[in-house]
Amino acid sequence: MTTAAAPEHGPLLARWRLALADLSPAYFGLVMATGIVALGAHMLGHAWPARLLLWLNGVQYAVLCVLYVLRAALYPRRFWADLGDHARGPAYFTLVAATGILASQAMVQLGSVRAGFVLWLLTAVFWLVLTYTIFAVLTVKRHKPALDRGITGAWLLAVVATQSVAVGSCLLAARIGQPLRLELNLLALSMWLWGGMLYIWLMSLIFYRYTFFRLAPGDLSPPYWINMGAMAISTLAGSLLIENAPHAPYLVSLLPFLKGFTLLYWATGTWWIPMLLLLGVWRHGLQRFPLRYDPLYWGAVFPLGMYAACTWQMSQAMEFAFLQGLPPYFWGVALLAWLLTFAGMLRRLLRLSM
Repeated sequence: MTTAAAPEHGPLLARWRLALADLSPAYFGLVMATGIVALGAHMLGHAWPARLLLWLNGVQYAVLCVLYVLRAALYPRRFWADLGDHARGPAYFTLVAATGILASQAMVQLGSVRAGFVLWLLTAVFWLVLTYTIFAVLTVKRHKPALDRGITGAWLLAVVATQSVAVGSCLLAARIGQPLRLELNLLALSMWLWGGMLYIWLMSLIFYRYTFFRLAPGDLSPPYWINMGAMAISTLAGSLLIENAPHAPYLVSLLPFLKGFTLLYWATGTWWIPMLLLLGVWRHGLQRFPLRYDPLYWGAVFPLGMYAACTWQMSQAMEFAFLQGLPPYFWGVALLAWLLTFAGMLRRLLRLSM
C-alpha cells in the first residue's frame, strides 16, 4: 500500500488541494497510535501525558473527519476508488479502530459511559458498513491484482477493527447493569472469536506471500507491523473477557478456553516482534530503503503501544506478575516512536505551508 506525497512547491492552495486529494485512507492510524499511547500512560500511572494525549486525540479525530468529508465531497472519484482498491481499501478500517480507541479513552480515562456508548455505537456502525462494503466490492470487482501485489499487512486492520468492537463491548459491559451486560459480553465474545478466525485466514495469505514470492524493500510498508498489532488487540479483548467472566455465567464456563486463546494470541504477537525487527534491519540497513515520514508509519506505532497495553491487561487478568516489567519498556518505545512520527508529520505540514 502506497501513498502519494504532495508536492512541496507551487501555489499554497494548489499544494493543499493536492494533499487533500492524495490523503491516505490510513491516516486515522494517527488517532489509533495516539489513543493507545495515551491509554498505556493511564495504565502505568503517567497522568499528565495520558490527559494531554487524550485531548490531542479528540482534536485529531475531529480534524480528520472534516478532511475526509471534504475529500469525499471534492474528490469523490478518488475517494470511492480507494474503497475498492486491494492495496488502499483495507486502510479505511483505521476509521473503525480509531473510533473504538476514542470510545475506550472516554470510558477508561474520562469515566464517561455516555460518551463511550455513543462512540462505541459509531464504531459498530462503521465496522458493519465498511466490513461488508469493502469485502463485497473486492470480491465482485472484475480486475484483481495478483496475490503478491494485492495482499499486505494492512489487510489485518480488518482484524483490529473487529477486535476494537470487542474491546468496547467489554468495557461497556463492565460499566452498566443487567440485562444489557449479558448481551454486550456475548457480542464481545462473538467479535473476539470472529477476529481470531479472520486473522487465521488473512495471516495465512500474508505469510504465504512473504515466503513464496520475491520481497522487495518497498513491499514491507509500515503496516506489516499490524501482523503483531492484530494479535495484541486480540489479547487485550481476551483479557477483558476474562475479567468480565464473574458477571456472565457462560463466560465462566469458557474460562479455560478464554485463557488459553488469550495466551495464544499474546504468544503469537510476541513471536512477531523479533521477526519484524529483523525485516526492518534488512529493509533499511541492508537494502538502504530511505526512512522518511509516511502516514503509514502510524500503523507501526500503534502495535507497539497496543503490545504494552495488552501485556499489562493480561498480567492483571491472569495474575502474571512476572510480566509486569514489559509494559513500561514497550510503552517507552511506543512513546518514542510516536514522538518521532509526530515530528515527521509536523515537518511535512510545515513544508506544505511554506
